Amino acid sequence: MNSLRNKVQLIGNLGQDPEMKTLPNGTIVTKMNIATSDVWKDARGEKQTDTQWHRVTAFGKTAEIAGLYLKKGSKVMISGRIKYDEYMDKEGQKRYATDIVVNELEFLDAKKVA
Repeated sequence: MNSLRNKVQLIGNLGQDPEMKTLPNGTIVTKMNIATSDVWKDARGEKQTDTQWHRVTAFGKTAEIAGLYLKKGSKVMISGRIKYDEYMDKEGQKRYATDIVVNELEFLDAKKVA
């Protein structure tokens, strides 16, 4: 039997410092925004860039590590799954959000030598 999987992998840079908090049950949650960019030359030979922003959420130990060691501009690779949410905003309008829930996180910044 074939198994279908919801899996995504992104390599990008954090657009701002991660936001880490602890839920009432003690679970640590860290939210981040990661930018990914595709660069190409168009028919006229001019450089074009398409940057996409991704909402990323990590839980537990991964969230703690991300919250403590990442900062705006950090380059990371994440693997996770796509999660779609539906909610009502302050005006009572139905809204939708797409998040990437992190399973694995890898720091890609080069180590700085003193």
